[in-house]
Amino acid sequence: MAKFETFEAFFRFYVSQHSKPATRWVHFASTHAGAALGLLGIVRRRPLLLLAAPVATYGPAFLSHYLIEKNSPVTFSGNVFWAMRGDLRMITTMWRGHDAELSRMAHEELDAAVGDEPDGITIRINDQTAAAS
Repeated sequence: MAKFETFEAFFRFYVSQHSKPATRWVHFASTHAGAALGLLGIVRRRPLLLLAAPVATYGPAFLSHYLIEKNSPVTFSGNVFWAMRGDLRMITTMWRGHDAELSRMAHEELDAAVGDEPDGITIRINDQTAAAS
């Protein structure tokens, strides 16, 4: 993963790793479930519920990357705090009814990344590159 100078640049990448609406909605639901469990654990003074909150939050979200998005969670390869901030910003954007904007941003970022690749197939042999179109 590339190093990012700003959170805004990171966020565009973060959203591109959540390009499918189903992945974003699993994150949305699991974050809310984890928050509810955490609050319930505090209110009822149940430490196990409090400990279950991160599992309820991250378990389904991580699985959605492997099963729906077919990628690895950004949390594993980047700045953990920026990933958490990105998740909260993504969820806030969804709360505001702008999930379509996230889809557009994800596809723009993915298209730009594909544009960085040469056309056709690139084969690397002994540090030499041959491109076939």
